Amino acid sequence: MSQYFDLGDATLWNPSNGASRLFQRQVALFEAELGLPSGIAPMEMDECQIDPTVFEVFVTALLARHRRTSHAITLALSEGFTATVLVLAERAGIEVDWAALGSDPETAREDVQVSAVAGMSTAAEGGAWATELRRRARELGGRMPR
Repeated sequence: MSQYFDLGDATLWNPSNGASRLFQRQVALFEAELGLPSGIAPMEMDECQIDPTVFEVFVTALLARHRRTSHAITLALSEGFTATVLVLAERAGIEVDWAALGSDPETAREDVQVSAVAGMSTAAEGGAWATELRRRARELGGRMPR
């Protein structure tokens, strides 16, 4: 059994029921965290539609939040979801402004981690952050059937 995440007539992802269920629960979690709708409609009869306009706002906010975070556990918990959303965004034709997202987030830092050994952790350089997240998305995208 599988479910479909569609944009109009195009299927962006056709995961198993278990992966779909977990992803949908994470969508709800991040909608609450960001205070924004995702544009991913509820699953009905094994299909859901993605509203590209709403989804683009959600993707941008999710990536900005991920960029501003330097807490190791928060990053570990959110990286897979963020990379999965990035795959869907790319398949939906959403353009990500990597230059703007990669700029120094120090002024808006949130969810930082204090290390007992080395002081506060720091976020990756903008280019390295984007490169790593895009690498992870490519890796996952190869395992996300349409």
